Amino acid sequence: MAERTPLLHYRLSTSVNESEPRCSPAGQALDQHPGSPRQRSVQQQPQPQRPKKLSTFFGVVIPTLLSMFSVVVFLRIGFVVGQSGLYQAIAMFLVAYLIISMTVLSVCAISTNGALDAGGAYYMISRALGPEFGGSIGIMFFLANVCGCALFVLGLVEAVVDTFGVPPDGTPAISHSQVLPSGYWWSLLYATVIGLLCLLVCLVGAHIYAKTTFIIFLVVIFVLLTIFISFFAVKPRVVSLPSAANSNSNGTGPVFPTTANFTGFKLDTLLGNLKADYTVDYTTGTMMTFATVFAVMFNGCTGIMAGSNMSGDLKNPSYSIPRGTITAVIFTFITYNLLCVLVACSCDRVLLQRDYSFLRDINVWNPFVTIGVYSSTLSAAMSNLIGASRILYALARDDLFGKVLSPAKKTSRSGNPWVSVLISWFLMQVSRNKSPCFFLFWSPVKHQSAA
Repeated sequence: MAERTPLLHYRLSTSVNESEPRCSPAGQALDQHPGSPRQRSVQQQPQPQRPKKLSTFFGVVIPTLLSMFSVVVFLRIGFVVGQSGLYQAIAMFLVAYLIISMTVLSVCAISTNGALDAGGAYYMISRALGPEFGGSIGIMFFLANVCGCALFVLGLVEAVVDTFGVPPDGTPAISHSQVLPSGYWWSLLYATVIGLLCLLVCLVGAHIYAKTTFIIFLVVIFVLLTIFISFFAVKPRVVSLPSAANSNSNGTGPVFPTTANFTGFKLDTLLGNLKADYTVDYTTGTMMTFATVFAVMFNGCTGIMAGSNMSGDLKNPSYSIPRGTITAVIFTFITYNLLCVLVACSCDRVLLQRDYSFLRDINVWNPFVTIGVYSSTLSAAMSNLIGASRILYALARDDLFGKVLSPAKKTSRSGNPWVSVLISWFLMQVSRNKSPCFFLFWSPVKHQSAA
């Protein structure tokens, strides 16, 4: 009985035989002479430029980290601890990360089940459940990324205008930093400029996007390090609260204090911040509950699909997506909980409830936190824009909508779907309007004092 040939040996031998030059009956190789027509056509044919692929760190870890951090880490940690207390804040993060862990494990299972291409979550779902489910979910993912990009662009504009903008009613500037005119049309212009910046980065390609996000990542990590150092290096001080935190619109009710204390590490401060104390949010006038605080906090745990959306630009997506996403989830979970503990040990309850930008007030250099807010918001906007373009490109390649999306199939020589980027940017410009979720998420930024 003949011995079976191993499958690997058969494949190797087949590939070797196919790579050998064809020979004539006389034993001479065909079409191997430098002057043969076949050889000249091969030499004259332009070689396509290979797109630059991204590694696990640049393609998955950094986009996921920046999308999960966004601006919550700078403006909402004190809000969560001040309203819910340390016990419930940690419980909220445990519940939130338990929810997203189920999604992450599902993504890991699907991404390691076969070859991946551009499209991220849409590509995985469509290949696992069929084009009907994949197409319907993919278009929702695309629209969600477009609206998310518009949300972050508007938030960045609000932050810039509130820090550097001159009031539109002609009120004299109270700080030398107030140099930008304000108003609806001016804000629209600023948002358009920021959107064009995001468009320019995404049009060049994924490698430029990776380099840009890496620079932003270094800035955000540096700002986070200064925040951690500030808890130990800054001495106890009295912090002036924003004017909106101690004002009453109807002139009735309790009179809120105008100052609060950064006490440093004290046991009494920790004991005072352990249990929940839900009050009225000073930026919206709404009574806070466990559900409302959890809804605001949970926004800082989303963004886990930022790395998966880059599946078509990764060297090895089946390897990078699971490991990169899990690494980013663990890092953000540790950072959030560590910040909650440090805040609860060093800031009194009034400071946490009445000043959402207190991390800037207690920082070793106040503008650091403002820079962190701008950087994280800009990176989140770019991540949503490039993620939306990749999903749209995958939808167009699968011809789920016929010729409607056929222009979105076009790519540059490096493989960048530039038409999909333009369509995503145009829809982002159209959808860029203020909504209730915008006010809920960005209301703390509007009441920051000038940097």
